[in-house]
Amino acid sequence: MAFHLDIGFATQAGRRAVNEDFCAAMLPDPGQEGMGSIVAIADGVSAGGMGREAAQTTVTSLVRDYYATPETWDTTVALDRIIAAQNTWLSGINRRRQPVTGLTTLTALVLCGQSYTVAHVGDSRAYLLRAGALLQLTHDHAASHPDFKHQLLRSVGAQDHVVVDYLQGELLVGDVFVLVTDGVHGVLADRRLRDLSGLQALASAPLASQGIVDAALAAGSADNVTAVVVRVLGLRDASLADVNRLAQDLPIAPRLMKVGDVVDGLCVTALVADSGVNLIYQVRDSASQRLYALKTLHPARAHDGQERTMLAHEAWLAMRMQTGRAADHLVHLHEHLPGGRERTAFYLLYDWHSGETLQQELDRGQKFTVQQVLAAATQTAQALGLLHRQCVIHRDIKPANLHQGKDGVLRLLDLGVALSGREPEAMRRLHAGTPSFINPEQWGYRAAAAAGPEELPDAQSDLFALGVTLYQLLTARLPYGEVLPHQAGRYYRDPVAPSRISPAVPIWLDHIVLKAVARDKRLRFETAEELLLALERGASRPLTALQGSPLLQRDPTAVWKLLLGVSLLFNFLLVYWLLFLPK
Repeated sequence: MAFHLDIGFATQAGRRAVNEDFCAAMLPDPGQEGMGSIVAIADGVSAGGMGREAAQTTVTSLVRDYYATPETWDTTVALDRIIAAQNTWLSGINRRRQPVTGLTTLTALVLCGQSYTVAHVGDSRAYLLRAGALLQLTHDHAASHPDFKHQLLRSVGAQDHVVVDYLQGELLVGDVFVLVTDGVHGVLADRRLRDLSGLQALASAPLASQGIVDAALAAGSADNVTAVVVRVLGLRDASLADVNRLAQDLPIAPRLMKVGDVVDGLCVTALVADSGVNLIYQVRDSASQRLYALKTLHPARAHDGQERTMLAHEAWLAMRMQTGRAADHLVHLHEHLPGGRERTAFYLLYDWHSGETLQQELDRGQKFTVQQVLAAATQTAQALGLLHRQCVIHRDIKPANLHQGKDGVLRLLDLGVALSGREPEAMRRLHAGTPSFINPEQWGYRAAAAAGPEELPDAQSDLFALGVTLYQLLTARLPYGEVLPHQAGRYYRDPVAPSRISPAVPIWLDHIVLKAVARDKRLRFETAEELLLALERGASRPLTALQGSPLLQRDPTAVWKLLLGVSLLFNFLLVYWLLFLPK
């Protein structure tokens, strides 16, 4: 849910003929509550005559484009990308128009989860009023000499590259943020500003902001005066840091040994999986009799801080994904316990869906028809496309993580090793996933050269794993054979076409599957949308068949092996001649 905020702003030209200050605030649309709220203020530089336009376009682009960035991006990353793009556009205009016509300061505030982020360039300011004390959050980028105190050392549009200051901190109910331009803080002392923005003096943010502007004008300000006041009245959404803090503070649930064991009013009905790291139980709420899936750390891992952090990341990512279109292809995670009960241990509580994973169906010996495989491939590709647009890499696509519900929906399971850009460093470097479904690059393999350094997973890693999954569903085999744990994948031959193993597979589907699992990354699908388009076109516009890899590309040492064989044969003949042929 969104923040409960009280936001007010006031701006006046003062003694100036034109008001070159600009401010704006924007709240999230339904479904984007996890991104929080953004407020920004800017003071255009009037020397070139286009300061007002620079301030207005900079603030407007920031508050609007912020909600177009992926929800999984860190707030500082999203702000930095947008500000850099605006600076590039503005500096390009200034290079074509001499003297420089449009520069601006910028101070932005994002309230997300239970934390705040401030981005700052120039000499506008951000303050935090907490428990009666006023703290200046920003540092003025202006000359320190009294005669040049209005000369900016840093501004948006001045140079091709702008350096932005960032500050993040914990957010508390009752916090008051004050954003002002230099027309205000240049004439009002911090004590006066504290009194004007304090909750004891004024009952609302709009009244507080207007009071600050009126006081600055009364104090003789000769510049434009603008003030934005934000009062934090309620917090509800948890950020990744909040979830991680909960994971570290709460104990791990004890191992529930038998059916009937209870934790927080949830009664165990079955142990679903035990990976040695995580335990997954089917549990039933004692009040509503509703079934859930409970995921927790194995008790042996209870003291492993990294494992707790990884489980916290899964919880945060699952909650973030529930607010977007990808939610239809994922299992819903419950942030709070049923009935509002108190949580006594750290675990994840997911919805329980009737049905089976594709791996369970394979283990039962089920033969998948081409139509069933195409349906599974289409739904999975759609889900991956939605995840990849949010910069999320699943990293463990396989039949065991594709659940076919009895409601007809195919859902992706297990975001435990997914990459979002916010995962712990140890998790990012972890060689995660199922070995038989890991693409060659992650093993350090190159199709056209000798082995090189391993690559981190990307969107193509998920698509390769999906290709291996399709190959297995069609043939009950793996394209490159099974890779056992602690082994490295071997990619020294091209896979056999699925139609040669299962004649029911059409040739056009052969081409799609072989392209998806090609040894050379450059020959594979680049995006989930490209794969989805090929599946939808099917036989009407089939893909061109891939050419077989040359021997030297499959095995760069083949020439040396051939030379060694010739050398051994020559030496054998020479020895035979010396020993057995007549002299």
